[in-house]
Amino acid sequence: MVTGLKSIEVLQDDAVALRRKFHQTPETGFTEFITTYEIYTILKDTDFKLHLGTEVLSPNHRYGVPDEEIIEASRKRAVSYGVPDDFLDLLEGGNTGLVAVLDTGRPGPHIAMRSDIDALPILESEGASHKPSAEGFRSVHENEMHACGHDGHIAIGLAVAKYIHQNASQLTGRFTLIFQPAEEGGRGARSVVEKGWLDDVDYFMSGHLGIHEATAGTVSATTERFLASTKLDVSFNGKSAHSGVEPNAGRNALLAAASASLHLHAIPRHREGATRVNVGTMNAGSGWNVVADHAEIKMETRGETNALNEYMLSEVERILQASALMHGTDYETKFMGTAIGAACDSKWQTLVREANHANPDVVMIRDVLPLDASEDVTYMIDHVQKRGGLATFMIFASPLAAGHHHPAFDFDEAAIRTAVSVYINNINHIAGGVLHESDD
Repeated sequence: MVTGLKSIEVLQDDAVALRRKFHQTPETGFTEFITTYEIYTILKDTDFKLHLGTEVLSPNHRYGVPDEEIIEASRKRAVSYGVPDDFLDLLEGGNTGLVAVLDTGRPGPHIAMRSDIDALPILESEGASHKPSAEGFRSVHENEMHACGHDGHIAIGLAVAKYIHQNASQLTGRFTLIFQPAEEGGRGARSVVEKGWLDDVDYFMSGHLGIHEATAGTVSATTERFLASTKLDVSFNGKSAHSGVEPNAGRNALLAAASASLHLHAIPRHREGATRVNVGTMNAGSGWNVVADHAEIKMETRGETNALNEYMLSEVERILQASALMHGTDYETKFMGTAIGAACDSKWQTLVREANHANPDVVMIRDVLPLDASEDVTYMIDHVQKRGGLATFMIFASPLAAGHHHPAFDFDEAAIRTAVSVYINNINHIAGGVLHESDD
């Protein structure tokens, strides 16, 4: 059997439809119960062996796991969607995500692919110009949205899985497809790595939709400028007092948090590379006339290298300590997530070009584009490379209606079609399948 352009077009069409389906039911990190079940139902009748729960994740290496009440509420919501209780029992404690493995039984390379599956805590736009709203596939979950393209990543991963299943007789080696939870905040990848799924991988691929605004069909074979990052929750604890009768008796945690927030953004930037800091939220106080005894900020640091991120963290610690001391409060820092720096293997630049030189879905191939953001896929890249494998993170550019993590974020779905064909062509090029060309 020869699988050509027409067959791949069916997979591309399915991927676009699936993207819209997943877009409607977004779930944030470690609560992706509905998403995991939908992935499972699509793959359960294929030749892949499916792994769930603690088979996928190392519980001791998950970061920023939501409170038990949030996980339980998300589980109940999944039940209301018809997800069976016995399936949800496999994901107990928010051990979401799925790994699918297919061994062709023929000698060949071990190829792994990662698709992230989580959404963001964002209220999606209802504007008439927002395509998901206008065309009826806007999120039905309040304050949850696929605002970074992970809905497309899931759909692409499933299309590739279907292709491998349908063409396993023409392929060699082994395939491991990782549907990873909790990428946002750098919380899920290391847990997958520590479970051993990437220990003997020869070729590792992942990628991202959007990032750079360019015509859909523009592909970057590799990515540079991954920023190492650390996510922190910081609590300031002071003492309540009546703000009129005895303000002197209070210890104002709100002011400590506010002082810290202002001074954190004044950390000097480093001459050796890009650095970032952001205080994303601050919650404090209980009333007009009460000296606030508690405040919390959620913040992050980033650095172009691991060392630069460590520099930022050391400055953060100094400022938190000084801000707490200034207002007579205590503070506590809780580590919530991380990503490290990494570099893709340049050999992928030649590989992607050779595999896709005649790909009609590709307008332009770039050797490398910068990310200038953080991605916990770097744990996977680093792990594969340390064991002698080749790893890359591709960018599938697209015009964007609004930037990533924005309530009106959206991308050109033609980029999904490009990504599906590029992944498939890469697999065929590496594992001995048929290159993407017409049936003529």
